[in-house]
Amino acid sequence: MDKINQTFVSEFLLLGLSGYPKTEIIYFALILVMYLVILIGNGVLIIVSIFDSRLHTPMYFFLGNLSFLDICYTSSSVPSTLVSLISKKRNISFSGCAVQMFFGFAMGSTECLLLGMMAFDRYMAICNPLRYPIIMSKVVYVLMSSVSWLSGGINSMVQTSLAMQLPFCGNNIINHFTCEILAVLKLACADISLNIITMVISNMAFLVLPLLVIFFSYMFILYTILRINSATGRHKAFSTCSAHLTVVIIFYGTIFFMYAKPKSQERPGEDKLQTSDKLISLFYGVVTPMLNPIIYSLRNKDVKAAVKYLLNQKPIQ
Repeated sequence: MDKINQTFVSEFLLLGLSGYPKTEIIYFALILVMYLVILIGNGVLIIVSIFDSRLHTPMYFFLGNLSFLDICYTSSSVPSTLVSLISKKRNISFSGCAVQMFFGFAMGSTECLLLGMMAFDRYMAICNPLRYPIIMSKVVYVLMSSVSWLSGGINSMVQTSLAMQLPFCGNNIINHFTCEILAVLKLACADISLNIITMVISNMAFLVLPLLVIFFSYMFILYTILRINSATGRHKAFSTCSAHLTVVIIFYGTIFFMYAKPKSQERPGEDKLQTSDKLISLFYGVVTPMLNPIIYSLRNKDVKAAVKYLLNQKPIQ
């Protein structure tokens, strides 16, 4: 009975950067500014993609979904992180941790699929321009987006439920900013082989497969662009892909480091996470969503024209 009673954990303690009090103030200011940029930048992209009829295309529909996803993802963790940094309130309830884990994992999984969908859309637009309006009809791209959201939610529900059903034996100190799933799994005082297996399957479905779609899509795109005789045409074709390709490189560069190799080698009782792991997680969770609207705005004349149009200014010709 004692052993059973010890498995119940009512709340978790998020350490974050508790060992560096002066650094916490700096991080609070940085994260607050970045979060405001995320809300404003992605909010503007959503508004222009809805209200400007010129942006009612598959590419901007996916971009609007990506912006909404970034807002949801950061809003599930950043406010609580800011509170913990400034007020030293680091505890989070068991159910709150589960909710935070679910939304974080769901948004990450969905974004992987959305980036793959966006690459396929660019492939169809450049390599099959005559068939593009027929293949990428409104029904098709809405369905593609819906599948991405639904699949991400189901994947996260499975991973979260498996993780939160584990016994923790009173060990509730998470050496991280948020209830990140790998950090929580390290606290379990039971065999996590099933969690590792499902994580590997999830990595294959939501990391590797979309990345393969992106890779082969851009191989065909590059081949098609190189066959265009006009230098202006080549530049125009590549410019429509450059923003998406930049986001893909930043996103996958950080998420692969965090999730491509589940840390099953580490003992469940170990608490230490390298500071570099925390900073990379922060980069993935805050900096990447902040850069997305900046990259798309700077590299996209249509978006800049739409913003100016909504501000009652003359749009870019």
